[in-house]
Amino acid sequence: MEENKKFDEVVKEAKQANLSKEEMEAMLKASSGELTAEQQAIIEEFDREQKVRKFKGWLQKFYYWSAVLIGLWHLYCCAFGGPVTLVYRSMHVAFMVGLGFMLYPIHKKAGFNKGIPWYDWLLILLTFAVPTYMALNYVDIVDHAGNPTTWDTVIATLLIVTLLEATRRVSGMPLIVLSGLFLMYGLYGRMMPVFRHRGYTWAQTINHLFANTEGIYGTSVDVSVTYIFLFIMFGAVMNKSGMGQFFNDIALALAGASRGGPAKVSVCASAFLGSINGSAVANVVTTGAFTIPLMKKTGYSKEFAGAVESAASVGGQILPPVMGAAAFIMAEMLGMKYYQITIAAAIPAVLYYLGVILQVHYRACRMGLKGVSRENLPAVGKVMREKGHLCLPILFLLYMLFFSSFTIIYAAFWSILFTVAISWVKKDTRMGFKDCCDALVAGTKETCSVALACATVGIIVGVIAKTGFGLNLANAILDLGGHSLLLTLLFTMVTCMVLGMGVPSIPAYIITATMAAPALAKLGIPELASHMFVFYFGMFANITPPVALASFAAAGLSGGDPMKTGWQSMKLAIAGFIVPFMFVYCKELLLIGVGTEYSYMHALQVAVTAMMGVILIASAIEGWMVTSLPLPFRVAAGAASFLLIDAGLITDLIGLAVFVACAAQQFYAVKKNKAA
Repeated sequence: MEENKKFDEVVKEAKQANLSKEEMEAMLKASSGELTAEQQAIIEEFDREQKVRKFKGWLQKFYYWSAVLIGLWHLYCCAFGGPVTLVYRSMHVAFMVGLGFMLYPIHKKAGFNKGIPWYDWLLILLTFAVPTYMALNYVDIVDHAGNPTTWDTVIATLLIVTLLEATRRVSGMPLIVLSGLFLMYGLYGRMMPVFRHRGYTWAQTINHLFANTEGIYGTSVDVSVTYIFLFIMFGAVMNKSGMGQFFNDIALALAGASRGGPAKVSVCASAFLGSINGSAVANVVTTGAFTIPLMKKTGYSKEFAGAVESAASVGGQILPPVMGAAAFIMAEMLGMKYYQITIAAAIPAVLYYLGVILQVHYRACRMGLKGVSRENLPAVGKVMREKGHLCLPILFLLYMLFFSSFTIIYAAFWSILFTVAISWVKKDTRMGFKDCCDALVAGTKETCSVALACATVGIIVGVIAKTGFGLNLANAILDLGGHSLLLTLLFTMVTCMVLGMGVPSIPAYIITATMAAPALAKLGIPELASHMFVFYFGMFANITPPVALASFAAAGLSGGDPMKTGWQSMKLAIAGFIVPFMFVYCKELLLIGVGTEYSYMHALQVAVTAMMGVILIASAIEGWMVTSLPLPFRVAAGAASFLLIDAGLITDLIGLAVFVACAAQQFYAVKKNKAA
């Protein structure tokens, strides 16, 4: 009965858009957080981490309950404390490596439906030899760090081999090749002409990666075992309670009737979900399965519909409060408070989504598109009555993070429990025992790929720390840029985007923050601005051809051309490519020094001029403001938007003058059209 009622609602929402029965059924599944077989194939094609073995019988039960126990162990340790640091982190890595061997075959031809072969069982057993050795010999390992025994070297080698093999299966070769190059650099750096160092033996190198918190068991794994795990689990629990459907429904109710409404729904829903789950490709498929058919039927092209979804999904990682866990990693690396990161990220995130929304709106106006009629949309009041209680976990999390004395770890832990409790308010959102176990399995599985990448990044970070490579690279970037801020920013941008094409966004951020951010800091840029800059461009690699995985996944759903969708995504996200330069040249956008170095009114002035710049660039791209914008004004608007990057008085006045000129032209054009 409930399923029929839900289907009737989806049919009503889609009636105005004239969707086929198959598309409506796909929307029904998407609104409930499910995927069709075709959609699941798309996500597996473009996000290899989602393509796992399909278990049956006792093996399925073994995997299921293993994942439940691993999830419960992590929750227990976060709430009540775990073993000593190295043992705790080594156990976390072992669990994730073991899951990697269990879920991912050695190669595609080995098959995903053939169970777990004997050699993978052997690798799983060898994986747990590492934390066992660490636990039994912890004091000795710490005491003779720097002077490893033979057994230390054997176990450290076993750790690196199993970790790299599991990461290769899960994430592919790019991160493995990069880690291998850094290991070779640690061993043979004395022979390099530019980045020369004293050179280290195999035992010295891997012991540094194994026996302290500067290598594999460093900051990245510390963040993985705490913040990343907890917030991925928080997202899994929220999804199981029906939060995904709530975001879709409330976005449809609020924006569906406006011009190009379905595209605005896509932007809003994808932003909300992307901030929580942090996975651009998964967000594209889950939200896009619902919004892309509506956008196409409204009148948007296949490529534009896919581009809207991918640009909105990628941007979720820069949107507070959760930022796909990036805020917590940044806070850990910079030694700052979490709330300082989220406050700093707020204005740039608003500017980015303002740019996307404006282009969507201008495109709809230019094409004469309409929204979905009100009678075919859910009412805001009805949505809030039925599922409004699902907002409470977000509010509870914000309270715990900003206004309580609890740590971030405790805030996330209690928010997970609070979400389960709140789900019982309504029958259709109620989470039973199986739902909770399913959420534990989903959260543990999603953590696996990120944790393995974070552990492998520890190899790179450890070698950089031991050899001083980061300082040498910073000097090289500065020399290459001629100590010019703009050139250095451009070189750093390219480096981050190339790295982000093959590495997930969080590990890409950790690597680029370690290697490239020091170069920006040497030019006097605040550390927070440097880290935000490299994070933005590492993230936007997901929509930048030639390897634009989020855009390609969206094209798979829309039926559009993948490369055209990628270029269209870049166009929509143009504000995201400009905003990082804005806050580097003008730290007021990140509210750095507000209330001390400058006033709140000055910060407001900078934010307003930045918004004007975003409006101008969107108008220049789409050729529309209130009505059609003539070519000379489009060119002037585009040029003025770049002038507004710098918060100088002269550039702001020129930008303001162009804005006023464009507004005046639009006023007279509208007046003339009315008279006609």
